[in-house]
Amino acid sequence: MTYGAQPQFEQGPIRPPSEAGSLLLRFTRNCPWNKCSFCPVYKGQPFSRRSLEEILADIDAVAAMLEELRGRSNQVGGNGEIPAAVVQDVLHSRDASEQFKRVALWAGRGQGNVFIQDANSLIMKTEDLIAALRHLRRAVPLVKRVTCYARSSTLVRKGLQDLQAIREAGLDRVHVGMESGSDRVLKLVNKGASAEKHVQAGQLAVQSGLTLSEYIMPGLGGREHSREHALETARVLNQIDPQYIRLRSLQVIPGTPLADLVAQGDVSLLTDDETVREIRLLIQSLEGIGSQLASDHIMNLLEEVQGTFPQDKQHMLEVIDGYLQRPDTDKLLYRLGRRGGALRSVQELDDPGKRSQLERAKRELESSEGKDLESIIGDMGIQGL
Repeated sequence: MTYGAQPQFEQGPIRPPSEAGSLLLRFTRNCPWNKCSFCPVYKGQPFSRRSLEEILADIDAVAAMLEELRGRSNQVGGNGEIPAAVVQDVLHSRDASEQFKRVALWAGRGQGNVFIQDANSLIMKTEDLIAALRHLRRAVPLVKRVTCYARSSTLVRKGLQDLQAIREAGLDRVHVGMESGSDRVLKLVNKGASAEKHVQAGQLAVQSGLTLSEYIMPGLGGREHSREHALETARVLNQIDPQYIRLRSLQVIPGTPLADLVAQGDVSLLTDDETVREIRLLIQSLEGIGSQLASDHIMNLLEEVQGTFPQDKQHMLEVIDGYLQRPDTDKLLYRLGRRGGALRSVQELDDPGKRSQLERAKRELESSEGKDLESIIGDMGIQGL
């Protein structure tokens, strides 16, 4: 089937794991801070604001694509819905643009989630952001939830009144990279925020009616600050009580400033087991909140450590203790399986077939790579990012 000329719209490089099924729309380019020592994403790329006219044109481009999809749907008796047959036809079409394919996939899923890129689009003028959000809601009726990244400093500058207006215009959720509640760790990684600023920002976001996801980075303080990192992060989270706490365990990327700190001996990286113990201390120290904790990233060793406070706290601690109490040989095999994408839970290690496959993989990798298994697992972690 032939498709007509399709307008284009711009998309940025990343989105949170929980936004995997979302339509990506770029309101700003790159990161206005771009100094966090652990982040490689925007290094060397200047921040820029897209004009409101550009953003509205991108939204109109998505609306035009959806209109064409609805037309094709009506031709096959879909009554305006986007059936799987229409989506598959677009995906296999040689003249359909990549953007058109993404819109077709998004519409076919029926979830209606949109993620606004890049790293901190709340930095836009409030009136422009409100205009863009309202136009998005009007022009694309399929939209059910709109989300973006935000920096704590920007949330504080916006203030409660502006955040409430932005929420009413159509923004539902913000993802904030808190990383740590320790001022010492935040300074170490050049986060450009303080614990107090994180508390102020988080409380403002919650008060405004926005759903708040706070990202925490276990291991970020190294051995030198591990205990402080866990305890201070819990203290800050207890004051905010965000709807979501999302764990994203540290993986040092070669070429980042943090990698230089590690090479210089200023930061001693935690082992996987030490990171698990740090997460245990964090969870143990979370009190008086109703947050949902999620381990929704491949770098988290224990995906099963998730649940809602306070009712699931004990279960999460038991999952961690169940792993830590395993023999070292079991933990090594599990880490191999997890980093290699073969396992999602520790219990799967008790499957004789999977265990046999992992033991065979261990022997083959050690033989072919000429490295010990610890080094191989470390390399797999970097490749999995």
